[in-house]
Amino acid sequence: MRSQCSLRFVSRLTRDTLALIMAGGRGSRLQQLTQWRAKPAVPFGGKFRIIDFPLSNCVNSGIRQIGVITQYKAHSLLMHIQRGWGHLRGEFGEFVELLPAQQRVDETSWYAGTADSIYQNMDIIRSHGPKYVLILAGDHIYKMDYGPMIAQHVENQADITVGCIEVPIEEARAFGVMGVDEDTRIHSFLEKPEHPETMPGNDKSALCSMGIYIFNTDFLFEQLIRDCDTPGSSRDFGKDIIPGAIDKYRVFAYPFRDVQSGEQSYWRDVGTVDAYWKANLELIGVTPELNLYDSDWPIWTYQEQLPPAKFIFDENDRRGMAVDSMVSGGCIISGSIVRHSLLFSNVCVDDYSNIEDTVVLPDVTIGKHCEIRNAVIDKGCRIPEGMKIGVSTEDDKNRFTVTPNGVVLVTPDMLGQELRYVR
Repeated sequence: MRSQCSLRFVSRLTRDTLALIMAGGRGSRLQQLTQWRAKPAVPFGGKFRIIDFPLSNCVNSGIRQIGVITQYKAHSLLMHIQRGWGHLRGEFGEFVELLPAQQRVDETSWYAGTADSIYQNMDIIRSHGPKYVLILAGDHIYKMDYGPMIAQHVENQADITVGCIEVPIEEARAFGVMGVDEDTRIHSFLEKPEHPETMPGNDKSALCSMGIYIFNTDFLFEQLIRDCDTPGSSRDFGKDIIPGAIDKYRVFAYPFRDVQSGEQSYWRDVGTVDAYWKANLELIGVTPELNLYDSDWPIWTYQEQLPPAKFIFDENDRRGMAVDSMVSGGCIISGSIVRHSLLFSNVCVDDYSNIEDTVVLPDVTIGKHCEIRNAVIDKGCRIPEGMKIGVSTEDDKNRFTVTPNGVVLVTPDMLGQELRYVR
């Protein structure tokens, strides 16, 4: 059932759907950014956390029954969800439920894989009685209405539907690649293949998994139990569940495209420091692909009550200003220049400093006469007076982490500073 004034599916399909967000991964490719926090808890976009994007997609799609599965260093993630996502109304059957690893099967069993994390919570899923289960990765940046995907799943009489993006063939080796026929029915699914299969009618791209799956609930339970009883299974959806179902059941791909233009929609895996830095700075553009100012599809989050950003001093050599940048609440730019950078909340930049092409996470203090370029400064850092970052690669490699593309990652540990904040 589709509203006459909207392209959004808000119907029995979404109301009968339980979303499970897998947010237990470490995200080791983000280096020290995930030393004290899970990847879904990493700040993004000036005021959000990565987990806010799939959560907001669920709420905006009309899916108000959501479970968040956590495991690795989940404290800051749990705190964020408790503070920012408690507005759903339990008396109306709405919730964001936290599902940490609890050794539910036996005393030694943490979550062994993506499929196992769902298997260990089957009793909780059963208690909610959903008709469909939407399984989401908690560590990607995108805006997506899940309603049309669920509708296509029902229309195809599918057992499983896999959300997918189109990826240039030379980049597809890093993804789970699907082979499909003209009706988008999947006939093969390979994790990180050496020679990815191309799309029908397009020999330059491959269909790759977004880590989004829709299952009929009873079918999901059957497959999880079968997988649990299979010796040698890695207990993973991409490696075991999906490939094992293709030959016997109806498994379809759902290409993630813009409803109006038919073009590939925005989706980013910010799994490396380079990708994270780039995706944040993309938001500064005049018309970025990811529109955070879209009132029709807001990204919800928890945010402290902070004063507006402030820029002080207006002298020739001591002018507080930000050019081609995004600056969040609570920031004070004192007699310094910020160019093409993104500053999260409560960042203070002292006099005579220059910040350029840099992502600065919350609660950072930058001293006087500092020069910082092409960097990611982690939460809570106190940059000493006169420090230069991103100026000399040799010096940076001796003190910090430098990525293959030359982005410098700085954390409090690298500066010899104690952690002062909940991560």
